Amino acid sequence: MFRALLALMLTLSFLSTAQAQDNPTPDRSATGGAQTLADILARQNGENVDNDFRSSVTGNPENAADMNGQLGTLGGASDPDLWRAFRFGSADITASNNGPAATTLVQDGGMKWLKLREGPLATYGGYLLLATLALLALFYLIRGRIKIDGEKTGNKITRFKAIERFGHWLLAGSFILLGLTGIISLFGRKVLIPAFGHETFAFLAIGSKWIHNNVSWAFMLGLAMIFVMWVIHNLPDRTDINWLLKGGGIFTKGHPPAKKFNAGQKMIFWSVILLGASISVSGLALLFPFEINMFSATFYKLNSLGISSALGLGELRTTLAPHEEMQYAQLWHAMVSFVLMAIIFAHIYIGTVGMEGAADAMVSGDVEEQWAREHHSIWAEEVSAKKQSKNETATPAE
Repeated sequence: MFRALLALMLTLSFLSTAQAQDNPTPDRSATGGAQTLADILARQNGENVDNDFRSSVTGNPENAADMNGQLGTLGGASDPDLWRAFRFGSADITASNNGPAATTLVQDGGMKWLKLREGPLATYGGYLLLATLALLALFYLIRGRIKIDGEKTGNKITRFKAIERFGHWLLAGSFILLGLTGIISLFGRKVLIPAFGHETFAFLAIGSKWIHNNVSWAFMLGLAMIFVMWVIHNLPDRTDINWLLKGGGIFTKGHPPAKKFNAGQKMIFWSVILLGASISVSGLALLFPFEINMFSATFYKLNSLGISSALGLGELRTTLAPHEEMQYAQLWHAMVSFVLMAIIFAHIYIGTVGMEGAADAMVSGDVEEQWAREHHSIWAEEVSAKKQSKNETATPAE
């Protein structure tokens, strides 16, 4: 999953590089070595233009005119030379603020990031969510609701304690808020401004940003809580193989034996933990961009392990400005969030309209005994055995 997402993000990011490799070097003799109209059009089309021909043309002090009275000299660099030096990071400048981005005055990678964010990211992310909802609706029309097969007993089994339900709803509620505010931030300009106007969008955008930044801490707390409480129950075991081979009984009548969590729930659990942790780290990198630089270190490891070459990405740059770190972090944050939202759609479906009796586990904490025996028979037997043993111990001998 990590390799696939990283490859997709970097492929989109460096797509223009591959396009530029097929273009012959323009003839710049007519412009005296300066960029041509072809260079400008290629850059506007998002193609990567080799800037070696001008990145070093930043002026030469030796070419400066002699001192002329009190006016002095204009120096050996023209205004274009100076701005090229700013853009390509070779200008000798100082700043009163010693932060890592204080002397970065020009960083034009933001345009490429903006095009990726408003183009492929929003388009493919939206298609993923819509396709997931369409498949779930189709599945419901074909399969219908998975009902309790046997006769209901009326007896209840405690499935989740109050602290477990609190951790689940803390994680679920915060994720829903984060998903909604994230979608508003990504699609707001295209959807909300035409529909409601700039003032309404500005109000929603500011509120969404505040909610997103602050609710993120609740999400990370809920993620930590469910990991600590449920990790022991979500470790793979032999029953998972049988469950997967039989499709969990979703497509047929009858359900294979399972413990407290079946193989499908375990896959959901580990998806939430791993993808949620990745979203959290990239979110922290966005909240603290000058303290957390995750991509330069990640690219270094990918290069050293040969993963970047195996994915056909070549040697990745390991020296990134804070602006670039934030651009990569935002792309990764959004891409992983889209994948996790699609997974959670399926989880919400099966836990509500998709399966009879499943919602009780997280609403009241107690489930119908027959439901437990059908879907989690091994766990139900363990709970019944413990209850019987407890009753026998509490009953005095005659």
